[in-house]
Amino acid sequence: MSIHQQLNDRSLQLFKTLVERYIQDGQPVGSRQLSKDSELNLSSATIRNVMADLEDLGLIHSPHTSAGRVPTVNGYRLFVDSLLTVKPLDFQQLHLLEQSLITHTDATDVIETASKLLSDTTRMAGVVTLPRRELVCLRHIEFLPLSHTRVLVIFVTDEQEVHNKIIHTAREFSPAALQQAANYINSIYSGRSLVSLRETVLRELGETQQRMNQEMLDAVSMAHLAFSQDDKKEDYILSGETNLMDFAELADMEKLRQLFDAFSQKREVIHLLDQCLHAEGVQIFIGKESGYHAFDPCSLVTAPYSVNNEVVGVLGVIGPTRMAYEKVIPFVDVTAKLLGAALNPKTSSPS
Repeated sequence: MSIHQQLNDRSLQLFKTLVERYIQDGQPVGSRQLSKDSELNLSSATIRNVMADLEDLGLIHSPHTSAGRVPTVNGYRLFVDSLLTVKPLDFQQLHLLEQSLITHTDATDVIETASKLLSDTTRMAGVVTLPRRELVCLRHIEFLPLSHTRVLVIFVTDEQEVHNKIIHTAREFSPAALQQAANYINSIYSGRSLVSLRETVLRELGETQQRMNQEMLDAVSMAHLAFSQDDKKEDYILSGETNLMDFAELADMEKLRQLFDAFSQKREVIHLLDQCLHAEGVQIFIGKESGYHAFDPCSLVTAPYSVNNEVVGVLGVIGPTRMAYEKVIPFVDVTAKLLGAALNPKTSSPS
């Protein structure tokens, strides 16, 4: 039997009232306050008994020696999954959000704007991962000799972006040989996503060397160097992290230090956001659910965004577990949809 099923309507109503009051005020909630807010006309003794039951179930606890109670991570999870009343954005909010995103022509500017909108609207931290580079497709590649075994790789993706990289080949190649390698790669791999290309190249290097002539093998080897995963730097744009200092529960210097260290190291945040890439809609990590100690006092509300019907990144809001979930969840959801729509014309293939 789930915890939700173990509670009657009265207990659920009191619990919901307690969580909403704590989110609003940030102060432990006592039985007298619950009696006023719940509109259930219950005695203080009855309310105290219900709170004792809720505490036994691990949904609330008493911080320090306070007579009031605050939600636990399990309590927030029950509240978010079963009791939350989400408040959809009104037309004016939607219009302003859409206009803010579509006024930019550069994809990075759009993403920066989305991150700032998430931060400014929620007064917490907004984060948006940059579109994963390996999900874009190769359009054209060129190799230019530099010196000895150093070769400059220039390739164009369907984002209409030009990328360059210096690779070190096993031997020196003439300009003609480099042109031949580029022609082979363009004829075989053009139009493939970079991740598909990388997988195919690795497979061909391992399985078909005996069936390739030296020119084909050289081309595939150079493709392997050009699109190796070593240079992949998935990144994100973070806005408003200093807003988190305004919340009393995050104002402890050690908590802030750990949190800002995590932001600067990026690895933990990227790993968390990567878990949300294939989620259906909004996903929420509450407190210790993230698996990272630095985020124990925080919640992360995320949603993936798509370009050309393919998920390319994730955006979200990072704030205290005591956040206004009913407002944050729909805002994150809508921003993800509008960001994808704003990026579509900027990442589609040119005619």
